[in-house]
Amino acid sequence: MRPVPTVAGDRSLPPPFDHPHASAEARAIAERGTVLRAQVGSGVHGTSVAGQDDRDEMGICLEPPEFVTGTARVPAGLSTTATVPFEQYHRHTAWDRPGGLVNRSGAGDLDVVVYSARKWARLALGGNPTVLLLLFVPDEEVVVRTEAGAELVAHADRFVSRLAADRFLGYLRAQRAAMTGARPGRAELVDAHGFDVKFAMHALRLGVQGAELLGTGRITLPVPEPDRAYLRRVRRGEVPLAEVVEAVEDAEARLLALRDSPAVPPLPDRAWVDGWLHRAHLAYWASLP
Repeated sequence: MRPVPTVAGDRSLPPPFDHPHASAEARAIAERGTVLRAQVGSGVHGTSVAGQDDRDEMGICLEPPEFVTGTARVPAGLSTTATVPFEQYHRHTAWDRPGGLVNRSGAGDLDVVVYSARKWARLALGGNPTVLLLLFVPDEEVVVRTEAGAELVAHADRFVSRLAADRFLGYLRAQRAAMTGARPGRAELVDAHGFDVKFAMHALRLGVQGAELLGTGRITLPVPEPDRAYLRRVRRGEVPLAEVVEAVEDAEARLLALRDSPAVPPLPDRAWVDGWLHRAHLAYWASLP
């Protein structure tokens, strides 16, 4: 098991917004209880294109006891008396521009979500590729990592299973459908290249990272060469659609073969994850005033 250092970074999050998961109360819970937060977008994959990408961050936080053992809830935004269970603080700085929630993030924007540890664990145990990525971010891209977060990172292999294989396959297939027009893509990319090159890049990235996770229990970030250079070529529209489709089909075949390998456990280690949640929450609660 590799030693995982803690990172005492800035916990502050963008200010509250009138969104069901962006209340002031949700923000306070997320900031105070953060155990792990890092960049998870194209920048950490090594596939970003200068001047085009926003910054995506993801985090995990522990909740106060009344939200775990009681029935406490947070406001569903800023202009309502409705409440919701606390599951995450979710904020896009693009919302601050005229147009608000309908704005799509662009260069220079920050998109950040900090999940409750229980919700993150449910998603990770189900093999969700997006949330699993948080466990493999290089130290230099980590914003905050406490001892509890470091323990989780050190045991990333506990989440590897055939469930993860199925989820990587599902995400890959969804990106492939989007890139070829079965789902609407980004009009500006389709107009420029004939297909959505960003969806195409992500389909191939999922194939590369899913195969590494199932084969080794880890994901290397940024994506190692020569795959990274090829992904960047796809993203820039330098690879013909026919070649991209063939590469995605090959990646899908590799994932299918690994999923059925006896070396991949059928289920993740739920008992260890439950133990981590229990220990981490008790230690956090003991530290509260």
